[in-house]
Amino acid sequence: MRKERLIVPTLAVIAVVWVAAQLLSSILFERSLHQALEDLEARGEWRVSRTESRQGWLSSHGRLILSPLLGRPWRLELNYNARHGILSTDVEGSLLPRLDTVLQQAVGEVTAPSVPRWQGRYHTLSGHSELRLALAPFVIQQNGRELSVRGARLRLEGVFGDWRLRAMLDQLTLTDGMSQLAVGPTVLESRYTYTDGAYHFSQRDHLNIETLQLSYPAFVMQLSPLDLSSHMILDEGELRIKGELEVGDVLVPSEAPDTPLMNGRIEMELSRLNADAVRHGIRRLRQEAAWGDSSLPMAEGLLARLEPDLRNMLSDSPRLDVMTVAIDSPLLGIRLDADGALFFDARKLDELSVVDLDKDKEQAKWLERIDGDFTWREAPTVAALWLGLPLGTRELQFDVIRGVWRVNGRPMPELWP
Repeated sequence: MRKERLIVPTLAVIAVVWVAAQLLSSILFERSLHQALEDLEARGEWRVSRTESRQGWLSSHGRLILSPLLGRPWRLELNYNARHGILSTDVEGSLLPRLDTVLQQAVGEVTAPSVPRWQGRYHTLSGHSELRLALAPFVIQQNGRELSVRGARLRLEGVFGDWRLRAMLDQLTLTDGMSQLAVGPTVLESRYTYTDGAYHFSQRDHLNIETLQLSYPAFVMQLSPLDLSSHMILDEGELRIKGELEVGDVLVPSEAPDTPLMNGRIEMELSRLNADAVRHGIRRLRQEAAWGDSSLPMAEGLLARLEPDLRNMLSDSPRLDVMTVAIDSPLLGIRLDADGALFFDARKLDELSVVDLDKDKEQAKWLERIDGDFTWREAPTVAALWLGLPLGTRELQFDVIRGVWRVNGRPMPELWP
């Protein structure tokens, strides 16, 4: 009898624990989603809004709209349905891209078998989330031109402060009459780590294109492979952006099927962009976006209002380091092995205008702020000939003084009109 009397209380306790766990799972999922959206907006690149949200114990659903912060040429509508469990929440939904009227008219109609669907899971205890998306093939047609995308998959996973993205594209083909550009397979891998509000962040990206082919009726060019890597860091003092481009063999089969036209690698870094000015500029952009509407997302005069922040980003005298330029052309018999750096003079920044940069006089004022030097080692004889130097010259020293180029101490000759 005593055991039987314990059954009801035990079941009641289990029911209470189950309900509490369900409620906790729902609350943690909602908090994690809210935090992720805030962190996405903090980057200053995206505008995120929730037009619909319903939170429940057993399930939740809602709708998100994602669009670029500067203007709204397109937007993504994400619908989600979440089923809350004690240890995890399973999420699924649809992804619907929409273009504004002008862009829709320019691009044309998009045909796809169905609305893309995505799936994900949120782990309650660890806070780890993962999202998977697979796109069915689709075609965009406009005035005889056609863009075909075949086989695309995306996986996003991580926790607060650390996200990883892997996107794969089997093939993308752009056809315009008798001309065609084919790209793929392509893989993009990205990792984004950050602190609360993206005050500090680091992002690494690596894009690999296995094959790229450009075809005309009487001309074909092939590239395989192409790798582009970048590393962006915003810390307490500066924003640094480092990039590397590695180009495999570029072949022109009709002219030289076995001899590459070129291949090589370029590595460079832009540094000393003032971090506080970058953060203030991002906040200013978000404020401007909040003032906009659907027809005019950014008010007129935005560049003038951003000008103080843009100038302040240059207050620490940014520099561009070109660590490596190694380009080889077996077909032409030319090799470029060079490195160097450019520096920006940040004194009296108030004398410069970002708004008037489209004018020749203002461009000249900015160019006068640039100094630097580059060295081209083992330069071919033809390069010395182009530059009016003795034919035996094998090292070319390029100097930039107040925006004016000199080579081996001589004024740079005009190479083109």
